[in-house]
Amino acid sequence: MAQEFAKALKDTHTKYNGYLEGQKTVVTWCVGHLVTMSYPEVYNPDLKRWREESLPFIPQKFLYEIIPNVQKQFDVVKGLLLRDDVDCIYVCTDSGREGEYIYRLVDMMANVPAEKPRKRVWIDSQTEEEIRRGIREAKPLDAYNNLSDAAYLRAKEDYLMGINFSRILTIKYGNMLKNHLGLDKNAVIAVGRVMTCVLGMVVRREREIRKFKKTAFYRVVGNFTVGDGTIDGEWRAVEGSAYFNSPKLYKENGFKEKSDAEKLIADLQATSMTATVESIEKKKEKKNPPLLFNLAELQNECSKLFKISPDQTLQIVQDLYEKKLVTYPRTDARVLSSAVSKEITKNLHGLATRPEYLDFLKDIKQHGLFSKIEKSRYCDDKQITDHYAIIPTGQGFTALTGLDETAKKVYDRIVRRFLAIFYPPAEYRKMAIKLTVGKEAFFCNFRALENPGYLKVYGNEKPAASDDKKSDGAGEETLSEGSFEAVAKLKKGSVLDVAGYDIKDGETSPPKRYNSGSLILAMENAGQFIEDEELRALVKGRGIGTSATRAEILSKLVKIEYLNLNKKTQIITPARLGELVYEVVKASIKSLLNPELTASWEKGLNMVADGTIGEDEYLTKLEGFITKATNGCKTPNNYAPLARVFSLVDVCYPKG
Repeated sequence: MAQEFAKALKDTHTKYNGYLEGQKTVVTWCVGHLVTMSYPEVYNPDLKRWREESLPFIPQKFLYEIIPNVQKQFDVVKGLLLRDDVDCIYVCTDSGREGEYIYRLVDMMANVPAEKPRKRVWIDSQTEEEIRRGIREAKPLDAYNNLSDAAYLRAKEDYLMGINFSRILTIKYGNMLKNHLGLDKNAVIAVGRVMTCVLGMVVRREREIRKFKKTAFYRVVGNFTVGDGTIDGEWRAVEGSAYFNSPKLYKENGFKEKSDAEKLIADLQATSMTATVESIEKKKEKKNPPLLFNLAELQNECSKLFKISPDQTLQIVQDLYEKKLVTYPRTDARVLSSAVSKEITKNLHGLATRPEYLDFLKDIKQHGLFSKIEKSRYCDDKQITDHYAIIPTGQGFTALTGLDETAKKVYDRIVRRFLAIFYPPAEYRKMAIKLTVGKEAFFCNFRALENPGYLKVYGNEKPAASDDKKSDGAGEETLSEGSFEAVAKLKKGSVLDVAGYDIKDGETSPPKRYNSGSLILAMENAGQFIEDEELRALVKGRGIGTSATRAEILSKLVKIEYLNLNKKTQIITPARLGELVYEVVKASIKSLLNPELTASWEKGLNMVADGTIGEDEYLTKLEGFITKATNGCKTPNNYAPLARVFSLVDVCYPKG
């Protein structure tokens, strides 16, 4: 990336060890974080030993240190920042909270003079023109001080919760876990603001599945002759039916016992072998193209379609970004900004050079919809905080040939989701028919695709799910145009022959386990798990974690063996150790397991970033929570109840 910046500067650069220097500019780089927070033993060597009396540990002033294996690059960067002939520093780290934090730590540890000008470059892609625009429009670094405060607080929050809660729970329950699991040494209980909440989500879902009891039911389906073919209708016990509100029903469309379904069929056959059309409802329905990808949506789609983890998806899309193929990936927005919308033809013209997309670009030009995109639902400045949605840049195609097949598929998915928004909606013709046989009613729902609209972009592939939940076609039979026309000729009062009746066996389904993608989406939409209406509204759109950290958190939970991830299916389940830790946390700091706590802290960080509350106010609340929760763990003697719960957990994890 440093080389791309150097190229955009149009200055002849010579490469040195850790930096590039030209006539007027010097470009250097970090390698991820160069600085980290110091462990407690740096404050006091006695704190290396984990003891209850030393907790809570809340330093008055936080200490930082250079990460040993990157000391050499830090020294290079520090030397350049302090050079007398460097009269202005342009900060070009990732345009987000974590990127801000990376530079601010370096600046602090290097003791850069306060009077030296610093400017912040904020860009959405790695294209040359975007880099030059970012440098040209760079704001003073001070304009991002609130974001910097939020970044420091996020790190302090994770540090204080991790250090204090992991230590106090390990001191209290580590030996108990060791004995229960037959380990050689005390189990270290790892706790985190976000990771423990995610563990809670997975364990609770697994327990819902365990408690679930399948219920069999039996539906009656009628087969009715229309022209040269037949249509199916589902029986329902609506008002007027002999079974209306009957205790024999599972729901209005099914019986608890098969014998009752068989009796209904016998009664129907004895009544009549014809059915009368009582009502017909015809309408047209439009299905809009889905919103653009943010990182969570892309991770979910790639988990389902390509069976890759969120971490792998992030690595792939980050690589696509660095190769100039797509815009900044760590985004929560699913729309474009008005500024980008005005120049979107650049992206489209670039894609037109690719033969696989050329026909779509011709369609888009013919419809002229790109000129209206700024006023559509795909453009909304209010929904954007740091970055707009992930879209193709229309550049960087020389790098495509070097990508592996999965990366090519991910890129293609991003392109097609982008192209789809310039197409009209898909249009369906729909019919709902009510048939009666005596007093009993059957219902048929049909639809036929009249105009594919944006679905053309997906061809034979499975199109992305619509954002319009009402038009997902659930419970409808999709007919060909010819078959639909035959059904469309029916009128109220038409009489159809009954070709026969069938009993469809069914059973209720348990909740689905999370896969890696759906868990990322659940983290993003954690507000749905919050019962308190006011708090749910407060955290709407915030979720737990950030787009940049969710995949990493999931990977850590798998690595420390709290969760299991099936690499082939991407299905996630609790591990035995993880479920035992869940019980420990539930018995001590229960709020850590719930989205309410995590989402409200995340909301607070965003309030600091936008200047709604100050850094001191947030830190005071944080320290109060840490102190109260840590001290609360010291007194209870709950080993016996926990031992009983551990035994119940063990039943779910048979040995061998």
